Amino acid sequence: MSEVIVENVHKSFGTVEVLKGVSLKVKKGEVFALIGRSGSGKSTLLRCMNGLEKVNSGHIEIAGHAMSRDPAQLRKLRTDVGIVFQSYNLFPHLSVGENIMLAPRIVRNVAKSEARNTAKEVLKLVGLSEKFDAYPDELSGGQQQRVAIARSLAMQPKVMLFDEVTSALDPELTEEVLSVMEQLARDGMTMILVTHEMGFAKRVATRTIFMHQGTIWEEGASREMFANPRTPEMRQFVKSDVK
Repeated sequence: MSEVIVENVHKSFGTVEVLKGVSLKVKKGEVFALIGRSGSGKSTLLRCMNGLEKVNSGHIEIAGHAMSRDPAQLRKLRTDVGIVFQSYNLFPHLSVGENIMLAPRIVRNVAKSEARNTAKEVLKLVGLSEKFDAYPDELSGGQQQRVAIARSLAMQPKVMLFDEVTSALDPELTEEVLSVMEQLARDGMTMILVTHEMGFAKRVATRTIFMHQGTIWEEGASREMFANPRTPEMRQFVKSDVK
């Protein structure tokens, strides 16, 4: 059974068509990497999967929810679909624990004691058990991003979406965050990630999608795609990424 179904999705901003009939399926427990040059439509596609962007046409079903413009239906979808961005978006006036407890208490109406226990569990998962009472400005960028991941995990999502979550971090902090994502993959979390970390995509992603000019240009098993790109565009992209 597929956790994510995207069928013939079109999305335009004004007269610019950003997604031109994109279709894909992600099975439960799979890790999909979306790669491609800036402007290829990767992040727009991810945002459409969480209802942050409204599609012009096409169908999206994710974690058992059909995409809808109805606010109540959209709230239900977002309780099962976590998304983590490049910016951490932590509340600076709340402690790490309070940041993580907030959504479960407000959205899922979870009791404070249960939310606190969950927050401690997810902090342990991302290797930050000792930071429960710390504030965001006391943390490094890598730690803040791991808290952002923990905050999403506290909602017990069925699918996690990651949008270039390491692009603002230096290499050492990037490894901190990628190791957490790799553990999530081993634990069977269904994940779709927009990433420029080609080594990580090759190593961890079940499948990789190369987007080009608003379409899925190539798709396949990650290791095979990187080893043997089928199109000139993918070959050039892989070549340009080699440092």
